[in-house]
Amino acid sequence: MSLLEVITKASTEQSPTTSDGNYSILLNSEPVLLQLKPEKESNDDVSLVKRGTGWRLLSTDVEVIELGQRFFQKLKKKMKNPISFNKGEFFEMLVSYMTEIWEKFGVSVNVERLDEGNIVKLIEKLGNYMGRDVKGLVVEGCVVLETWEVLESLIVNGLVEHSCLSSLINNLIEKKQSWLVVLCVKHVLDIQTYDMMCVLKYFLDLSRNGDSSLINVRKEWESQAMSAIEKAMDMSLGPIRMDIARDASLLLMLAHDGFSVNEMCLHYVLASRNVDEVILGACISKLNGSEIMVLIRYLQKWLNKYERFPQACPCPKAPFELGLKACEWVPSLEDVVKCLGLVVDEHFSSLVLHQEFHEELKGLDEIVNSLTAEAKVCGILSNLTEALKNKHKG
Repeated sequence: MSLLEVITKASTEQSPTTSDGNYSILLNSEPVLLQLKPEKESNDDVSLVKRGTGWRLLSTDVEVIELGQRFFQKLKKKMKNPISFNKGEFFEMLVSYMTEIWEKFGVSVNVERLDEGNIVKLIEKLGNYMGRDVKGLVVEGCVVLETWEVLESLIVNGLVEHSCLSSLINNLIEKKQSWLVVLCVKHVLDIQTYDMMCVLKYFLDLSRNGDSSLINVRKEWESQAMSAIEKAMDMSLGPIRMDIARDASLLLMLAHDGFSVNEMCLHYVLASRNVDEVILGACISKLNGSEIMVLIRYLQKWLNKYERFPQACPCPKAPFELGLKACEWVPSLEDVVKCLGLVVDEHFSSLVLHQEFHEELKGLDEIVNSLTAEAKVCGILSNLTEALKNKHKG
């Protein structure tokens, strides 16, 4: 079947696409395109569209697709009766499927133990060869069987499809897997507003409904902060990179000290590239009174920190130069002020009418006035510096 025939057939298909489609993986496109040749060599055709011939899937791609289809059907059948389906059987099926993929590329693999560690290694190497529907079903299997290490690998390696994201986040919240929810925010792009709202509300309620996986959140921040301090004293890095490390250590100190572990989860929401002003405003508008109070107190902590340490600023070079990825997830003063403004805009009447908010707002007013006065002085000095520079150039 030619490429044009495939496209034409797909566009005229009346029935919805099945979940186990034939071409649900990223194919090796370059060799396929190199095989294409124009149907007519003559240049007398004025049309800009030239019909091509010679399109066909590589035999390896076809075999990998067929492997995925067989695995999908087999796993789907097993998942219909999850009570009799256990981790050992799931691991055995998953390892068998991925080792078969390796063999299609001429690599022989011998997995000694069917544990999560070995499966994670296979996913890191072969995850991109898994079909879209296979990935979705494997994610579902991980949630049902609570194989969290394998699921973490799928999330970190970008193998979670958007079609199953909402269901995944809701299941993780229900099972109180805060660390995996954090990983979804960190590694999955374009999270929908509804999902982000669920995540925000969940993190704001963690003080009452904490879980054991939160220890991973604290470990990450502590590890990154200690690493920044060590690098700031490492003379072998040179003066420029040591300066970057010092700035990063201050920033990570602000994000760690004085914040509870559930508040550290909120860092990821405020600093997320998935959250713009529209999405954040929509999420904040759905908060109840107790959630608003938790959010206000969290924002107040940040304002106090930025008032005490005005030299703290974003460190965009630290993640790439020094591997301090946590610097990407520290909310800036701009992020904090933007969020506070949205809280006031969305809940102004509640903040005014309910006395329990008044003391918090008075404290915020003092900090904001202090920061505003400092900003005015900095603005005057900046203008003066610019004027002196222009005068010197003249």
